[in-house]
Amino acid sequence: MDANSGKAPEPVTTTRGADASLTRLLVARALAIRHDALPADVRTVARDCLVDWLGCTFAALDEPVSGIVDALAREEGGHAQATVLGRAWRGTMAQAALVNGTMSHALDYDDVNLTVPGHMSAAILPALLALAEQRGRAPADVIAAFVAGYEFACAIGALVEPAHYANGFHATGTIGCLGAAVACAHLAGLSPVQACHAVGVAATQAAGLKAMFGSMAKPLHAGLASQAGLRAVLLAEKGFIGRTDILECRQGYAAVHGQDFHVDLATSPPASGFHILNNLFKFHAACYSTHSTIEAIVALRAAHGITADQVSRIDVVAGEGCSICNIQEPATALEAKFSLRATAAFAILGIDTGSLRTWGRVSDPSVAAMLAKVGVRLVPGMSLSDSTVTIVHGGASSTLTYDCGVPIEDKAAQSEKVFAKFRAIAQPALGEAGVADVLALMASFDGQPDLQGLMRRCAAPGGNP
Repeated sequence: MDANSGKAPEPVTTTRGADASLTRLLVARALAIRHDALPADVRTVARDCLVDWLGCTFAALDEPVSGIVDALAREEGGHAQATVLGRAWRGTMAQAALVNGTMSHALDYDDVNLTVPGHMSAAILPALLALAEQRGRAPADVIAAFVAGYEFACAIGALVEPAHYANGFHATGTIGCLGAAVACAHLAGLSPVQACHAVGVAATQAAGLKAMFGSMAKPLHAGLASQAGLRAVLLAEKGFIGRTDILECRQGYAAVHGQDFHVDLATSPPASGFHILNNLFKFHAACYSTHSTIEAIVALRAAHGITADQVSRIDVVAGEGCSICNIQEPATALEAKFSLRATAAFAILGIDTGSLRTWGRVSDPSVAAMLAKVGVRLVPGMSLSDSTVTIVHGGASSTLTYDCGVPIEDKAAQSEKVFAKFRAIAQPALGEAGVADVLALMASFDGQPDLQGLMRRCAAPGGNP
């Protein structure tokens, strides 16, 4: 991005090889981003990503995976450098990145970008906030660094997708760690060469398998990615050497992680100018690839007055990539979030899929009975965000195709929805007064002098001495 205009640069070409300059180019562009040059809507979406991330983290405080990772970090001990959200203790920056990152992805309710495709806020923000808190950096610096890391991560997604994801890598972990590294490098003021070394060190830690979807390991991917990106920057800052051409070199990141190498897409801006403007916020607490099915069923119910007792069959057609959310017989709340059949059953029964209490109802008799009426067929040629739903009801048949991959155009309206979501899911942890305090701070986030007020409000009593 051009540091003065805030506009995305012109595309360049390169080739895969040790002498190519792709890593350096993408890193330099990210490091050049400055807060004052960012368009207002970019800064707004970045702020909303933080609000949404905070809400999802607070909502997951009591999740089993949150308690396990938190307990392990506390047992390790260490210097009190950064806030662990909702907890009455402070951990090292690495511990805060791991625990906060894991908690924020535990409910699978956090935002997503389909260019990656993955959850970049959950991978980038925990590391970035820990580093910014420890170093006393201003919120405006955080926003600029977050956008830098986010744009870099999406460029990597454009470079290596769709093969990377199709091969079974969970991009939240495998690409998110690179975004976290660049965001932290931006905040820490690393030189372009140092930042390239950090990207290389993060890349060699890149891990995360889609086979773990539906288990505790999926949210752990976000925490590990955040921790890896932060660690890579702290090492590079001290002179640690990796490689400065890790994206394009022989047996490097792109070559190992997939068969695709789209330099033109990685170096060209999206139609919106910034990838972050295509960020998609979740308003259903499940895998994003189930959202089109939910929305299609809700729309069909409303348009045709369909009631659950009239339904004899629901047929869902989605892309073959939606195998990630095609658990046929979900037995747990976590599995239900990755089941097109379960989310279809919830939607036709009128059960609120935005509620965190919904997913444990997967074994309810009414849900089980409706589940038996839902069939799913995955086909090539459809995206992760497309779904065609046919409901057979009372002798009639109604069909609708829906694409949830289109961001809300009105960013002010989007902010209102994100803030409302925060109120709904963070209230049990923060209380009404706490929610009001946090949202008041977030409404003027860019103008705050530092993060201390927000971090104090986000810690449990006793968490920040």
